[in-house]
Amino acid sequence: MQIRPLLAADHPALWSMLEPVFRAGETYAIDPTISREDALQFWCGGTHSAYLAEAGGQVLGSYYICPNQQGGGAHVCNCGFVTAPAAQGRGVARAMLADALETARARGFAAMQFNFVVESNSRAVALWQAHGFDIVGRLPGAFCHPQQGYVDALVMWRDL
Repeated sequence: MQIRPLLAADHPALWSMLEPVFRAGETYAIDPTISREDALQFWCGGTHSAYLAEAGGQVLGSYYICPNQQGGGAHVCNCGFVTAPAAQGRGVARAMLADALETARARGFAAMQFNFVVESNSRAVALWQAHGFDIVGRLPGAFCHPQQGYVDALVMWRDL
């Protein structure tokens, strides 16, 4: 598996991963009707640096990394992750997380924080915890899951 900076030419492949995740509305606090343009701007724009995981010409996943806040909070980074449906369960998210942690350290970040991990996304919660992230906050009923109703969102933290 290779993880490299995401290019504009990768946008169709990125959208093919983001669209089903955003439309499902189960893991990201993103409007499920978000346009392609707005979704790509969210993932790749502003202070986000996006990366693509691939193997043998097949796109497996993507992540972005950015400062969590500006000014006095810029020493902490934030990330978002998406895995292609066909690549789930193959260690792609684990490899992208390892790459993100290395990238964060190389960029001089002191910690990584996930601001809004939907608690019902048990695979993500378990993966983050297995890699040293602690739940440092709980936002009761902060996420309206399309099937489960109001579920908690977690704030997760790891020093680098």
